[in-house]
Amino acid sequence: MSMTRTSQKRKKNWTVEQRYQFIEFRLFWSGYINRSDLIEVFGISKQQASNDLASYIEGRKSNLTYDKSLRTYVRGKNFRPRFLTPDANEFFSQLQAVDQGLLDEGKSWVNPLPSYGAPPTPVRGVSAEVLRDTYVAIRDRLALHVSYQSFSRPEPGWRWIEPHSFAFDGFRWHARAFCRNDNMFKDFLLSRIIGIEAFDEATNSIENDDAWNTEVTLKIGPHPDLSDAQKYVIGLDYGMEEGVTEIKVRRAMLYYALKRLGLDTDPAARRPQDQQIVLLNREEIM
Repeated sequence: MSMTRTSQKRKKNWTVEQRYQFIEFRLFWSGYINRSDLIEVFGISKQQASNDLASYIEGRKSNLTYDKSLRTYVRGKNFRPRFLTPDANEFFSQLQAVDQGLLDEGKSWVNPLPSYGAPPTPVRGVSAEVLRDTYVAIRDRLALHVSYQSFSRPEPGWRWIEPHSFAFDGFRWHARAFCRNDNMFKDFLLSRIIGIEAFDEATNSIENDDAWNTEVTLKIGPHPDLSDAQKYVIGLDYGMEEGVTEIKVRRAMLYYALKRLGLDTDPAARRPQDQQIVLLNREEIM
């Protein structure tokens, strides 16, 4: 019973803290918040929303003040978040989630939502049943007998794979798995799994996949043939320090990372204005 009460208390504390994070998110990005914001996003009562704001103010009175003319709480001049670390990536991810239909506009922490646009992403034909069975195999360490359509063969073929992780290359979802046919760890596009016939006990595990468990660091710099002013701008774009930024990536995902960054070809093959960044440690990571 004591464990149950402890778990309930932790859950309660976590949900309250999440609402405090929301309060600070709205204050930081929008500059104001009111009870209806909490009610709409979290589905709580008016009384609970009032209690949340009151208890938050009690702990950090300088973070917000009540504007009687606007009838809302506004960000204080000495605002210092306690429960949230403001992050531009989090802001952008919410815009993307709403745009792609993954998050209801009313549940977004960003309000009002600015106009947003992005290049369209093709819909991938991943079967829900295939995804479910692959997830179960990862969870329970099972092997799958799958009918897989490879790029090199005109007809699908049957093979045993032992998936341990999902991977996203920026466009398509893969299952990272040990292939019994080829006796090696490989990537299998989920959209190319035509069917799943049977389950079996896995013989390998994620611990055996060296490429998955090994990280490499890409050192990125501006193209050397750009002007100093252009190099400075590229440095701002990529958050470079002294002309270098470092990106960690699993070795198993290295091919996709280089391709997405446009670093999979010889930089001399493109104009510096088109190939704006170069891989400074190509020999080391290859």
